[in-house]
Amino acid sequence: MSDEEEYFRRLDQEAKAKLKAKLDREHAETSRAVRIELHHHKCGKCGADMTTQAFRGIEIEVCNECGAVLLDPGELETLAGRDGTEIFSSFFSMFRAGKTDT
Repeated sequence: MSDEEEYFRRLDQEAKAKLKAKLDREHAETSRAVRIELHHHKCGKCGADMTTQAFRGIEIEVCNECGAVLLDPGELETLAGRDGTEIFSSFFSMFRAGKTDT
């Protein structure tokens, strides 16, 4: 293979890699938007709609069907107080470690 052919092959590979990365990002963004649309304010237990209610000064989501409660990060600690044994904090840290904000 000549130097010129190698150069254009490399350019083609780089262009394909950039396009694939762009398409992967767009797919991830679209998938996230679809998940949010499908699951926003839906119960993780039964799939019914959830409503926001004030409870001790905190807005929590409550399922209209099964009564399940969804707490946002930090709300359990706010409602229950700080855990002196660190059981809750070590438990929740397992979930925070894998979370990425996009």
